[in-house]
Amino acid sequence: MKEDDLEKWWSLIYNDEHPEWKKWDAPYYPLRHIEYEKFRDQMSNLIHQGYDRKYLIKVDNEIIGMVTYYWEHESSQWLEFGIVIYLPEFWNGGYGTDALIVWIQHLFDTFPIPRIGFTTWSGNARMLTVGKKLGMVEEARIRKCRLYNGKYYDSIKMGLLREEWEARDQG
Repeated sequence: MKEDDLEKWWSLIYNDEHPEWKKWDAPYYPLRHIEYEKFRDQMSNLIHQGYDRKYLIKVDNEIIGMVTYYWEHESSQWLEFGIVIYLPEFWNGGYGTDALIVWIQHLFDTFPIPRIGFTTWSGNARMLTVGKKLGMVEEARIRKCRLYNGKYYDSIKMGLLREEWEARDQG
């Protein structure tokens, strides 16, 4: 992430009042708009501090998405990741899978974590599919806890152990 990317990245997130990507990325949480200047200042400060928790996904130097990680519980090395592809024309083209292969390898190379995972909802079939493609397994399902558009969905945790990730290339 570079300061030159911030305006384009902000516009992908906030230019549309109801962006298509948000219908899949935890839509039960509202997208809280922030002004560009505040976004720029916050992200510039983080960049200067060496912030490494978000990386932009680019195709032909165009930002199409973002990967991130966060600590669910850092002292026990419980790390989770996330991804969003903002532009629908890049959905179902393997871009998310490719980005996550690089991201997961980076996270395993960077941290002494025994597992990595993500949480999604049962309405996001693409995220569940990419998790399976990456060798992840469903570790938890909290049933009917996400209310969206008048319908209840499950919250789903998927995970992958380091040894499972390393063994995938051996087969």
